[in-house]
Amino acid sequence: MAGSRAFIWILAVSGFASTFSGRAVEPMVGVIARDLSARPETVALLAAAFALPYAFVQPILGPIGDAVGKERVMKICLLVLVLALMGSVVAPNAAILFGLRMVAGAAAGGVVPLSLALIGDRVAMAGRQVAISRFLIAIITGQLAGSSLAGLLAAFVGWRGVFVASTAMLTVAFVATVGGFRKAPSAGGFDPRDALARYAGIIANPRARTLFLLVFVEAITVFGLFPYVAPLLEERGEGGPAEAGLVLAGFAIGGLVYSALVGWMLRRLGLRRMLRGGGMIAGSALLILGVAVDWRLDLLALLGLGLGFYVLHNSFQTQVTELAPEARASAVALHAFSFFVGQSLGVVLVGLGLRGAGLFGTMSLCALGILGVGVVGALALTQPPQRAR
Repeated sequence: MAGSRAFIWILAVSGFASTFSGRAVEPMVGVIARDLSARPETVALLAAAFALPYAFVQPILGPIGDAVGKERVMKICLLVLVLALMGSVVAPNAAILFGLRMVAGAAAGGVVPLSLALIGDRVAMAGRQVAISRFLIAIITGQLAGSSLAGLLAAFVGWRGVFVASTAMLTVAFVATVGGFRKAPSAGGFDPRDALARYAGIIANPRARTLFLLVFVEAITVFGLFPYVAPLLEERGEGGPAEAGLVLAGFAIGGLVYSALVGWMLRRLGLRRMLRGGGMIAGSALLILGVAVDWRLDLLALLGLGLGFYVLHNSFQTQVTELAPEARASAVALHAFSFFVGQSLGVVLVGLGLRGAGLFGTMSLCALGILGVGVVGALALTQPPQRAR
């Protein structure tokens, strides 16, 4: 096994590359739609095509990771992700691209969740939230690059060129993982009965059910709008994929601000006030997005949304890694499942809301939802944790 520092770097490279591959499509919705002669509303659902398989593969990958080794599962997932992205480069139509995005989403589901579980294995609870926040820098940077750089690159090399860049990044991550995890400890075999027993123990924990519900609502309210940012800006005459990329980059910048402040927040504010504040910041940002005045204001709002979201989400992630230390990958997998089902459903619900209630009405409902996540989380998660049996 790689040394501690090299281990974190391997996880960071893999997390960055997989996150970039997942977020790069959002600022290119209009470009892909025109090139493949598809409706923008249809192409926007590529986000769901990635997120749903990512979510539904979690109940499978989590217990397999616990049983046969998290490192081994990560290597296989990275290889499949590389192959899916290679195919996306030459996809001739929207239907095939949708299929490849589904394969890519399922493969990506074995990268970040298992990385979080591995960090939980190696870092004591007292320092785990800060450690996970450091790993999140790579994830957030991948979001930033996927949201902004992809839009800028698409203006010069087209959306297929962006997929070429994403394939190259994942290839580097795969090679680094194969080399760094050569001496990973061996594990036993996979037994479905053991997997079901682990899940039963986790779900029996009320704290686990609370965390999974909170992250589900969080994903709906925060990420539902993202695939519609580019079409909304074009509709308002405020630019194309480059401007959409810059606006979406604000979310990742907010996450980086959180990563820089998390240690101070934990010392000075404590978990309860952090969760309340995160909900208030994210809710206010969603209301500003609903006004739709100018793309520059949208950028600032997304910065605030990113800050508020990561205050909430990183706190939830840290709590999840301690639910069941003997089945950590399974607990993180259920958490990721809840999150990505919510994210996929959010795209559909926000699309319906935009047509029925308009942008401000839809964002107002999302603001109430994320505020509720912060308030409920502050009340429910500041009690001593109960581990799964």
